[in-house]
Amino acid sequence: MSNETPQKVVCEICKQPKSPRNATIGEVVRPSLSEFIKKKEPHWDPKGFICFDDLGRFRRDYVKEVLEQELGELSTLDQEVVESLQAHEILSSDIGKLFQRKLTFGERLSDRIADFGGSWTFIIVFSAILLLWILLNSYILVAHAFDPYPYILMNLVLSALAAIQAPIIMMSQNRSEARDRLRAENDYKINLKAELEIRHLHEKIDHLLRRQYNRLFEIQQIQIELLEELGRKRRNEPKTSPSNTSTAV
Repeated sequence: MSNETPQKVVCEICKQPKSPRNATIGEVVRPSLSEFIKKKEPHWDPKGFICFDDLGRFRRDYVKEVLEQELGELSTLDQEVVESLQAHEILSSDIGKLFQRKLTFGERLSDRIADFGGSWTFIIVFSAILLLWILLNSYILVAHAFDPYPYILMNLVLSALAAIQAPIIMMSQNRSEARDRLRAENDYKINLKAELEIRHLHEKIDHLLRRQYNRLFEIQQIQIELLEELGRKRRNEPKTSPSNTSTAV
């Protein structure tokens, strides 16, 4: 039993034989992109095939040109979206996990300290320690109090704690802002790519519908011509009348 080699098609752009699965016929390419390809490659025949690699490259250049006309100079985020259109990449990602992997031990520790310092557990524990401090120095250890009223040592501890806690909380807030900024950039890239993909789908669907309407119209015209031809043939057929034959006896 002989193995049949799969049929190859030749790309009109790179002139390389490609598998039909890796190429598409130019007629299904939306008109705006087809005109762009024709402008870049005048020898391209829309009735021929174009491979997905070349189609993705032209699609990237076309989207880049459209964005430059609408937005002006492209930013780094816009460039990433344009490149992802050619590579068919997925832009959505879990920013929290990606950001968490890059944190050092000190940054993780400061985040935990900031989370603990902004919780009810810290408020309750700290209030209990202050109350115990006051009770020890004012009632229990009156004669041997290590920090008698007005609790100068306690004020020193509170000042040192506030001086240390403030920059730790600020570092945690800065990382939170950086995380939110990355998330906002990722959302912008996803929204921009979704908008471009939806625009591409609308144009492609409209193009396919127009092609189907044209084909239906052509089929209808052929059917009308066939019916007219059948009518002419019937009118041109000679009419036969029954002959009355008499038999002689």
